[in-house]
Amino acid sequence: MADISEKEIINLDDLAIYRRLDPQGMLQHIHNFPDMCRQAWQMALKYKLPDEYKNVKKIVVLGMGGSAIGGDLVASLAINESAIPILVCRDYNLPQYVDENTLVIASSYSGATEETLSAFERSFNTRALKLAITTGGRLTDICKSKGVPVIAFSYKAQPRAALPYSFFILLGVLHNLGFLSLKNTEVEEALAVLDKTNLANGEKVALKHNPAKALAQKLFDRLPIIYGAGITAEVAHRWKSQINENSKVTCFYEIFSELNHNAIVGYRFPEEVLSKSMVVMLDSNLLHERVRLRYDITKELLEKAGIYYQILNGEGNSALAQMLSLVLIGDYVSLYLAMLNQADPTEIKNIEYLKNTLAKQSK
Repeated sequence: MADISEKEIINLDDLAIYRRLDPQGMLQHIHNFPDMCRQAWQMALKYKLPDEYKNVKKIVVLGMGGSAIGGDLVASLAINESAIPILVCRDYNLPQYVDENTLVIASSYSGATEETLSAFERSFNTRALKLAITTGGRLTDICKSKGVPVIAFSYKAQPRAALPYSFFILLGVLHNLGFLSLKNTEVEEALAVLDKTNLANGEKVALKHNPAKALAQKLFDRLPIIYGAGITAEVAHRWKSQINENSKVTCFYEIFSELNHNAIVGYRFPEEVLSKSMVVMLDSNLLHERVRLRYDITKELLEKAGIYYQILNGEGNSALAQMLSLVLIGDYVSLYLAMLNQADPTEIKNIEYLKNTLAKQSK
């Protein structure tokens, strides 16, 4: 398959551009990803909940944005191991199935996410057990007044940059409660893979040797569409939201095998959009063999349709390592794409406008 012509506007090897275009240091938060994972894991392992929390039959994680995606990633890891369902709720309302056999976990970086607070407050009308993961805010105040356990962490950043905390704290909680079983070797391998991914994709690594820079160049001025499956499905979701927020780019994601039942039929129109699109397929050797065959056939269909694509494989042996390596390289891609777009990766003016406008309206 022929390479996509690269449209050079910004030199990603020029370190001065990061100081100029990333004044609030999103790149540094990405650098910090492995260390945040270490800190969050140790924090979670030390936190002990009452034994009654081990008896629940389902877990509901309340959250939005960067706080919710941690729940999505944990749920996709747990689906083949946990005997109880782990569900993520992004809504003002609490699911009707929440009852005395449910653990409700409110995950909000700021502690002020209105959808999460609304659903969490409704949980007090049930006998569900409760827990909060946050840096503070009103969520902490509610928990203190109701005697609800809080796992508080401190890290100043946009919520999306604090994913290691929302992910690893939740992962550690479920491990401690016996709903997930993670070997120390799995966590150690994942952290080692993250360190390796950091070294390979940092801004000081030249474009010709840097996978994240190279992919960002290919995605520049195109419509990114991210494909995932199994343990990479929610990673594709993370890529989509990071490209939206960091790169300021419209992006979509699709999941195998579902996309083979609809999306592939849409490889015809509109021709102008498809000619400016690029599919990134997040792969793993741990996926079902039939799903991996679907990847191969889908590649053929993309080639026939003249749609550019690239495949990225998860690094490491464990599902945890492969998942997190793809998350981290996706964060780097979104940062480099922001540089190519000459956009500040931290600013979220549209979200701030929406929140401020909502705040002026009576609830």
